[in-house]
Amino acid sequence: MPLQIAIIGAGPAGYPAALTAARLGAQVSVIDPRLPGGVCLHCGCIPSKSLLDAAHRLDAVRKIDTLCSSEATAHAQAILKEISWPKIQQRQQEVTRKLAAGIQMLFRQAKVTYYQGTASFIDEHTLRVDRAGEELTLPFDYALIATGSTAFVPPPFDKIRAHIQDNSTVFALPQLPKEMVIIGGGAIGCEFATLLSALGVKITLIEMQPRLLPAMDEPVSRLLAVQLQKRSVNVLPGKKVTDAHVQGHKKILTLDDGATLETEEVLVAIGRQCDLAALHPENAGLKWNRKGLEGVHPHTLQAAPSIYAAGDVTGLTLLAHAASRQGVVAAHNMCGQPMQYDNDAIPSAVYTSPEVATVGLTRAQAAARGLEVKMHKAFMAANGRALTQESAEGFVEILSEKTTGKLLGATLAAPQASEIISLFSVALAAQMTVQQLQNVVLPHPTVSEAVADALAR
Repeated sequence: MPLQIAIIGAGPAGYPAALTAARLGAQVSVIDPRLPGGVCLHCGCIPSKSLLDAAHRLDAVRKIDTLCSSEATAHAQAILKEISWPKIQQRQQEVTRKLAAGIQMLFRQAKVTYYQGTASFIDEHTLRVDRAGEELTLPFDYALIATGSTAFVPPPFDKIRAHIQDNSTVFALPQLPKEMVIIGGGAIGCEFATLLSALGVKITLIEMQPRLLPAMDEPVSRLLAVQLQKRSVNVLPGKKVTDAHVQGHKKILTLDDGATLETEEVLVAIGRQCDLAALHPENAGLKWNRKGLEGVHPHTLQAAPSIYAAGDVTGLTLLAHAASRQGVVAAHNMCGQPMQYDNDAIPSAVYTSPEVATVGLTRAQAAARGLEVKMHKAFMAANGRALTQESAEGFVEILSEKTTGKLLGATLAAPQASEIISLFSVALAAQMTVQQLQNVVLPHPTVSEAVADALAR
């Protein structure tokens, strides 16, 4: 009899795990209250990238004056005044529908049973599934918890929760506001500041830490702050909102220095939290907190003898592609084919302008581990392809071990950085040295040539 595997959650962790386990011969059931895809597909990675594409296209129109007559430029400016938010939303929603339907088709082909409903643990080998008021009992040999996370809305914003936006609700705004305050200068906040400012929204971006993207190295933060300010974004690092209230159609925010901000909309992009109360993991001997399940093994993803975890609930990293890898690793381990997950090998990307991407160790992480490193750096101002695109802001920075030349990590702030970073993901997986990567021939003219320029220094 095949293994019975139950997967709770059909997001970027759950559905790859389901397809992998089915391919390995298990009988798989997936439970999720909504259509497959999770936050990433329905109100995260995919919708935001659709909006960012719209923003980039509009940016191109704004720069058309260098290529056209004054009459044509005036026409382009008139077009920018006719941006249709409903059409932008419609395009994004169509992409989401296509991808969700694709996952459902893959489930049918793999003979994965999909329950659109909620699950809760009865014990360490049994789930209760509630779908449309009908309850059923689902026994399993192994279960994977891949329930994801929700937006974290701390004080003082919790008291006006019904009147503000998070990353899951902002896509459904009936119309674009004239102005918005974004709380949080991490990846989500910076991306929304980029795309909404390009759509004509006046943005103020508040970050409690002294700089934007505090998890990345400081040169990235400086560059991004300058580029956002060029887009007329009011960047306020080192500031904290101490009070928030609604007054008519406005939101009034008080900062820790006593200043007040009046705005039409507020987007809280501070972070994520897990809420596993309805799942009752305690019935399976598991403990949890706001950051996720406790006791998840960082390499095998095992949380209990019969239970594994993947995605945000592991507390390892809040990235969709990390979740997918964790789901695949967990599926192999549940099916008796040992596999290890390596969090250091996970790249990350921020889809701003320029894009920012990193993989492996940053300067700060290398210093914390006591490594003696060599830094290789090249600036996009010397890159032919970037100059031809009028996108010459940014740099490529590569870290290697000083004595051996072994590659340790890379940080890119450049056009298509989210694509180019894959070169370093492969290099790190292969444990390449600087010399070995230098032997790779890169096409000309491309942005990726900045990698070769950096390695030569």
